[in-house]
Amino acid sequence: MPQGEYRGMNLTILDIDHENVAYFGHCAEHDFHLQQCTDCGLLRYPPGTACPWCQNREFEWTAVEGKGAVHSYGEVHQAIQTQFREHAPYMILIVDLDTQKGEPSEHEALRIAGNLVTPDGELAPPELVKQVGIGSRMRMVFADVSEGLALPMWTLDEEAEQPENPWRYPQEYNGV
Repeated sequence: MPQGEYRGMNLTILDIDHENVAYFGHCAEHDFHLQQCTDCGLLRYPPGTACPWCQNREFEWTAVEGKGAVHSYGEVHQAIQTQFREHAPYMILIVDLDTQKGEPSEHEALRIAGNLVTPDGELAPPELVKQVGIGSRMRMVFADVSEGLALPMWTLDEEAEQPENPWRYPQEYNGV
């Protein structure tokens, strides 16, 4: 049963949760894999017991490149969790993966949530938080929690062309 502590939060994945044990096991190897339906061929996230599009229960774990663009974000200024308070403001991102974007419909994508971090996996400082907005190009990194358990996180993709002005909430420009 993978378990560990991340910034004061106890994390446990029960052995009976086979899909998440396997998913986080791949993450622990710093290798991003998603379930791919053996019937319709679509990838899915979060891991589950059946394809959300065709209900087939058969799948294969498929390696997926952890790169994409910010779809949405939340900037936390009042951290509830004690261990996060010294890092406020920090950012939680939802990133559209480049893989399978626009399938099975033009409005869908594989969207993966994670904290904004530096390339070495530390929560991003305020100057980095201010650089990121909707459309920013990201790449996945992993925060090791324990043996068999790591969390996917996001950092700016240094090799990708970044938007000149990624969209941010207007009040953030005015220092509110």
